[in-house]
Amino acid sequence: MSQQLLLIEGVNKEFPGVKALSNMQLNLNAGEVHAVVGENGAGKSTLMKILSGIYQKDSGSITYKGDHVNVKNPSEAQHLGISIIHQEIHLAPHLTVAQNIFIGRDPRRLGGLFLNESALNKMAQELLNELNLKISPTEIVGKMTIARQQMVEIAKAVSYRGSVIIMDEPTSSLTPTETEALFKIIRDLKARGMGIIYISHRLEELNQISDRITVIRDGEFIKTLIAKDTNIDEIISLMVGRHVDHNQRPAPRKLSGKTILKVENFSTKTLLKDVSFELKEGEILGFAGLMGSGRTELARALIAADPKTSGKVIFKDKEVNIESPADAVDAGIGYLSEDRKKYGLLLIQDVTFNIAVASLRKFTNKFGFYKKSPAVGIAKEGIKTLGIKTPSERQFLKNLSGGNQQKVVISKWLARDCEVLIFDEPTRGIDVGAKDEIYKLLTRLASEGKSIIMISSELPEVLRLSDRIAVMCEGRLTGIVENKDADQNSIMQLATKFRD
Repeated sequence: MSQQLLLIEGVNKEFPGVKALSNMQLNLNAGEVHAVVGENGAGKSTLMKILSGIYQKDSGSITYKGDHVNVKNPSEAQHLGISIIHQEIHLAPHLTVAQNIFIGRDPRRLGGLFLNESALNKMAQELLNELNLKISPTEIVGKMTIARQQMVEIAKAVSYRGSVIIMDEPTSSLTPTETEALFKIIRDLKARGMGIIYISHRLEELNQISDRITVIRDGEFIKTLIAKDTNIDEIISLMVGRHVDHNQRPAPRKLSGKTILKVENFSTKTLLKDVSFELKEGEILGFAGLMGSGRTELARALIAADPKTSGKVIFKDKEVNIESPADAVDAGIGYLSEDRKKYGLLLIQDVTFNIAVASLRKFTNKFGFYKKSPAVGIAKEGIKTLGIKTPSERQFLKNLSGGNQQKVVISKWLARDCEVLIFDEPTRGIDVGAKDEIYKLLTRLASEGKSIIMISSELPEVLRLSDRIAVMCEGRLTGIVENKDADQNSIMQLATKFRD
């Protein structure tokens, strides 16, 4: 019988107007990967922040290695032996790998006045060797790929020599090859007796890496499953409280046949090569391809966020001169970036301002001052139309779940009345229930006449939503196929056409 490392019983946590956790329970054994899943806003992050000392519980008990504990801050969590790897990388980009791993604990010489770099690099190298990581301790973190930075985060967590590591969406930015490398490290840590709490929206990963899976919904414990004895359909049903068909394909839709957007001979200095396509009125045109194929680069070039070397855009039979993202918006083209927090939202502003921000001219007086009252009306309409879950239109965006943040971005462009919407990875970091809502929303928008370019790295998503699928490889468009004629194999053939 494995040692029980962690026991959570009856934990409650409330924020103003929100009951985040109610009677939560969870246990973790040594040498176990215990996955925690739930929709955005279900309480996963709140629970992990309590365990890592960022938040304090209101009531309930946490037992660590047989002792009741009340984790007051992250330093105390690390001292106990509980480390967390957040979804967003928390490393200092200008420091080396070794400096990041042992920051605040670095060896000193001459009475602590000077860093002992030789000893520091030796310590880091020993740790990296222990984890079989081919990383130099002297590498500058900011020059490393996200995947390699993720490995540094793991090394840093292990360096505290604790017993529990919490991993929050560790594969969200990783390729399949990088994900498998991460899984190998997790299996090694598991074999050494560590307990790992694993949070992921990628449900297909769970059977590969986890032993047990705990489902939470609306801040409450629902059920703990044995990973090998369950399947994705059961997990989804427990998460959302309803059946969701994650393999659904769209019913054939009759399109008007009218071309609303025509892109001709788009090229960029670094990647794109002579890309041309048409977008029909009311169509969802999916863009598929491997990482680095040029899909995001094409979207950014279309709105002039990145410079093109050649190409033209014909919008509603007229050539338009787009020299900036503002020109694209004025033409009626809205862009939802794959990084909504960086490029799509103002997290310290409320829902109202975020929905109104792309249409500020509508909500300013002749002196340029913001008129909030009419903006509130638009925001309330957006909340109702898109089903945004928020206590009020005054709620700050940082307090909303990822799925609801995405709905706010969409509402922003609908308020601006853009006829063409470019969605780049519209469901990245969003749970399966919220995904289903976004899918229904995109389909509805298309049926109402909006024309959508949808970029996604998830082939099932492309197949589920798109009327036609454009495939890219190494900056070139390799083919456009009707949904009814497409499957994952045919798309992958086009996606690797120019690869060795």
